[in-house]
Amino acid sequence: MIYRRQLLRGGVCVLGAPFLNRGRFSAFANGPRDYSAATLALVRSSTVIDMLGLLTLDYRKLMTWQTLAAAFHDTDLQRLKDSGITVFHPAVGFVTGDVYTSSVKDLTNWNLFLATHADQFIRVDNVSDAERAKQSGKIGIILGLQNSQHFRTVEDIGFFYNLGQRISQLTYYDNKLGGGSMDPDRGLSDFGAQVIARMNELGMAVDVSHCADRTTLDTVEQSTKPVLVTHSNCRALVLNNPRCKTDEAIRKIAAKGGVFGVTMVRPFVRAQGRTTIEDVLDHIDHVASVAGVESVGLGTDVDQDGRESGPVRTSDLDGLAYPRKIFDLAEGLLRRKYKRADIELILGGNFQRALATIWKK
Repeated sequence: MIYRRQLLRGGVCVLGAPFLNRGRFSAFANGPRDYSAATLALVRSSTVIDMLGLLTLDYRKLMTWQTLAAAFHDTDLQRLKDSGITVFHPAVGFVTGDVYTSSVKDLTNWNLFLATHADQFIRVDNVSDAERAKQSGKIGIILGLQNSQHFRTVEDIGFFYNLGQRISQLTYYDNKLGGGSMDPDRGLSDFGAQVIARMNELGMAVDVSHCADRTTLDTVEQSTKPVLVTHSNCRALVLNNPRCKTDEAIRKIAAKGGVFGVTMVRPFVRAQGRTTIEDVLDHIDHVASVAGVESVGLGTDVDQDGRESGPVRTSDLDGLAYPRKIFDLAEGLLRRKYKRADIELILGGNFQRALATIWKK
């Protein structure tokens, strides 16, 4: 089972850049939202990495794309390019049934899709592949999984590495490696420590986004390479939410060169009330203030349509057009007086740096 919702979808505008008054431009030809020239230049020049970026949350559609080449249309590709995202990490978490077999099938299907669409996509196995994707105008895909339950033995890690897996979240819920976020005091197991050692050796990134507080800290201590949070937020801003990380964890992850991907899933952005892109920016501000701007990245955990089609918001942000989310984030960071170089780091440079260290053997 894939632990994700399957949702209805809406429409999207197409990239263009007609000139508007007062130095503002439209990133989408039919869209009402316009952006500063500085915003457009930042997004279009940056290697933007969404460390939990989904091509689509409609998994029936995704499986059709992966198994039927003609099902993926030019309009589908254009929507992804219009997002401003260069590299997606579209990982899911298999948590029930035969997790090993489901994980093999997932990576095999991704490899089939990428081979079939090699003129449009690049599998990102190293940092140079991300730059190659940017330079060639292709879309990069990092293969990963949001649960390491498929590692039945340490030997399995090499098998999945050879399938292209470059990131693995240690736990989704409790498993034999350690604790999930709902069991905060459960620590890393001996087997979990062995898995981390082998991942470090091979050059596979360790992700602790869903890990228990104790497992998170144990993992940072155990790993000889930087540890990533691909998608989470700050518990200091969303009190008592176990899926958000403590300031202690943020500091320790940053101190060893790790990067923290800020997410856009509403319950992790604000506990209650109207929740907007400004609240996401508050989390970026908080991570930067706690651990430095060099520790912040993006892991939106959403596709180009959001998670909901109706007026009730339980997962999506208020007032955000999801096809333009990266442009809104970049403009918000400029509005909050972040330097251009720092915004480039947040948009992808920090994850590039960390991955270069992790993936180097």
